[in-house]
Amino acid sequence: MKFSIRTYGCQMNERDSEAIAALLVQNGHEQTNVESEAELVIVNTCTIREKAESKALGKLRNLCARKRREPNFIVGAVGCVVQRLENEILKFVPKLDFAVGTRSKAFLPEIIEVIKSGGGPIVDCANEVEFNEKAWGEHKEGEITAYVNIILGCERRCAYCIVPSVRGVEWSREPSKIVEEVQRVVRLGAKEVTLLGQSVLQYGVRNNVWSEDYVSPRGYLEPFPRLMEVTDTVPGIERLRFISSHPARCTDEFARAMSELPSVCEHMHLPLQSGSDEVLKRMRRGYDTQRYREALASMKKYMSGFAITTDVIVGFPGETEEQFQETRRFMEEMKFDNAYIFKYSTRPGTPAAEWEDDVSEDEKIRRHQILLDDQNERGQRINEHLVGTSVEVLVEGVSKRNDDKWSGRTRTNKIVVFDAIGNLEIGDLVIVKISSAMPQTIYGEIEKC
Repeated sequence: MKFSIRTYGCQMNERDSEAIAALLVQNGHEQTNVESEAELVIVNTCTIREKAESKALGKLRNLCARKRREPNFIVGAVGCVVQRLENEILKFVPKLDFAVGTRSKAFLPEIIEVIKSGGGPIVDCANEVEFNEKAWGEHKEGEITAYVNIILGCERRCAYCIVPSVRGVEWSREPSKIVEEVQRVVRLGAKEVTLLGQSVLQYGVRNNVWSEDYVSPRGYLEPFPRLMEVTDTVPGIERLRFISSHPARCTDEFARAMSELPSVCEHMHLPLQSGSDEVLKRMRRGYDTQRYREALASMKKYMSGFAITTDVIVGFPGETEEQFQETRRFMEEMKFDNAYIFKYSTRPGTPAAEWEDDVSEDEKIRRHQILLDDQNERGQRINEHLVGTSVEVLVEGVSKRNDDKWSGRTRTNKIVVFDAIGNLEIGDLVIVKISSAMPQTIYGEIEKC
């Protein structure tokens, strides 16, 4: 069958969709990017915020309406919304053919065959613990960047977060399997690899992944620095990234490993969520602003030109105006290169869902806009310091906003737009001299290919 996948949500979902596509192609199906041509459409859903869940369910209902015209058209849902709702999803989308949770994707080819034969609907929300290589280990050829899962699930239990409920218990893959996958994606053309998980610094904490006879060449004792070290040795890897992190495990050894390993980029995404200690405590984040400050200071002690991006939530239950202002001040103190700012929304089953959502929607919008404006001013100041400098850029292709320009990213994950020259190709590493800056984009000319 011709199939298409629509993805909502985070990098984990993007990686899941890629793996699902590879699995279906292996089983004789054909992927198309033109949804109207597809005989099967799969929606990879996100439930981290109410708006994302509503969008995914709305998309599924619209797709199912197509069944009136095309009775053999198949619609399926996968991912976090399915895991949260389980069989209840059929009440929201009655004509849905199948719904598969976050850890049952390996069975999609068989499920599709049952649906084609007239069976269904099928809902499968099994919660297997171990990583299923068949379901998650495949990649597309020719992609210059690749995500590689290293840890599944999350057990931090933040008060607002539904991820532990829908992604399951924390479980780390064997290092040898991860290295094999990194080697495979590099052979397929990847220059940059991102190690992926809900909380990657927890790698190897819950289930021991390193044998007792393994000795780190650099003397690393912690599981994640050891993983970065062995991944760094893969021939052909140019850049190594990871997402997402947590301040509680930003140790001195971790910072030292980032600075010592050549492929590890000078950038980290370290969610803050709030700059108020009282709000952080209610959020059950497991750190205060001083611990966050120390974590970032440790990174900058070992690395010059280190870039930091973050996530922040406004309007958490009970957040006062003064607590919001504390967040504003702390964000300015940390000098974030970029920040992803979200309005709080209640997620069913979380501790915070039991509390009064007492910050009005209008006030959430106001606080959201203030932080966006602050970050634009801060990003402009930070990026202007790059004007006149030369940076290494991994070429990603034609700019999304200007067909006459090309774009790529620095090691610090900044978007760079520039004129293409000569026989420039996607995946090239070039040196660009920066001539101008905007809050989230910098511009320049290629100095050296």
